[in-house]
Amino acid sequence: MRMVLAVLVLGTASLSATRSDTADSEPLAIYQIVNDSIPKPLDGLAGDPERGRAIVAGRAGNCLACHHAPIPEEPFHGDLGPPLEGIGDRATAGMLRLRLVAPRTLNPDTVMPAFHQVDGLQRVAPQHRGRPILSAQEVEDVIAFLLTLRADGR
Repeated sequence: MRMVLAVLVLGTASLSATRSDTADSEPLAIYQIVNDSIPKPLDGLAGDPERGRAIVAGRAGNCLACHHAPIPEEPFHGDLGPPLEGIGDRATAGMLRLRLVAPRTLNPDTVMPAFHQVDGLQRVAPQHRGRPILSAQEVEDVIAFLLTLRADGR
């Protein structure tokens, strides 16, 4: 089954997320959704593409379970999600940020995990409850890496 991410344009509406009050949770960044993106970096952080590549290739993000990416040293790539080759030409940082942080905003039926949320999640292992999958810094690192992926392989 191939998942197709639907893009829902929210017009000029803005939505805001709130910080979780869970006592033992990782701090969550406050962000604002504008149209189909989160235009500002989480907590104003700059991402590092090398750290982002390690997150995408490794178990922290587990991105390759669903996506194919130009990471040849990893033998197994999924095909449930869209391929990441050329994503830097197809999406802005803000569009990628929204897909990583709150993908159900765009598609309520997506199986894409919300990497920077703790509320409204289902079937979370007890040891991971109250913690986001990725910190704000890690989200920005992944975005920095994804923006380097160009269709011409640059």
